[in-house]
Amino acid sequence: MGEFKKIQTRRYANTIEGKNCIVTGANSGIGYATAEGLASRGATVFMVCRNKERGEAAASEIQSATGNKNVFLEVCDISSIGDIKSFASRFSSKDVPVHVLVNNAGVLENNRLITSEGYEMSFAVNVLGTYAMTELMLPLLEKAAPDARVVTVASGGMYTAPLMEDLQFSDNKFVGVEQYARNKRVQVALTEKWADMYKDKGVGFYSMHPGWAETPGVAKSMPGFSKSLSGKLRTSEEGADTVIWLALQPKEKLVPGGFYFDRAEAPKHLPFAATMGSHTAIDSIAHNLRNSSRL
Repeated sequence: MGEFKKIQTRRYANTIEGKNCIVTGANSGIGYATAEGLASRGATVFMVCRNKERGEAAASEIQSATGNKNVFLEVCDISSIGDIKSFASRFSSKDVPVHVLVNNAGVLENNRLITSEGYEMSFAVNVLGTYAMTELMLPLLEKAAPDARVVTVASGGMYTAPLMEDLQFSDNKFVGVEQYARNKRVQVALTEKWADMYKDKGVGFYSMHPGWAETPGVAKSMPGFSKSLSGKLRTSEEGADTVIWLALQPKEKLVPGGFYFDRAEAPKHLPFAATMGSHTAIDSIAHNLRNSSRL
């Protein structure tokens, strides 16, 4: 998939002036680059960040860099269903259409950590948090129909993992990188399911693979990998390029439920891989996620 390939970010043909965009995990890395890219094209951007101080600093930097004052911080911990519900309630009271939701917040934990709500941390952020945020924002996305879309930042790591119903990796010794790959496979399969479930609501659903980018998250979770490939990995801006492209493209040019890499639809499975038949499990997984999030 050429995921270590540096790319030349190109100009975007369209603008997004006046549209409302939510970006989760927006204070650093690909999330920050996405928020800045959307703000520079005239969007009103709501940056969903866990840490208030870092979020405020990032929002201020983007306002200064882009000259766009319509960049706002929304404090929410995506690992907490309670926090996401509180955010959704607050945000819904604004009664504004959401044109673009970017599910970027993600984590790769090398050790099993349990959240205060009793969930394995990687699952809580990457899967349950992404699921709850998307479902709770759906009424506001419908307000922006037929132009609304959800872009979920997945990973090429998902090529190594079939869809599995053991979402919290309880069946054997916890392996952080493998759990991350499993989580990203769920995101891709969920995107397919959402595209089918909500095809009549005027909301597009897409997932994408940013390539391996030199972000704070990669440096923290995979320090050896990050150090060995220093200078060869993509920048956060290169990683965010396809996210912004998906936000700007006319929906008729995009494939519902599609998985994208470098501005083009990409396969969801490697040739002859055992992952191909696994997506049939998504119905029961989505049912379990709804029960877990108590939506």
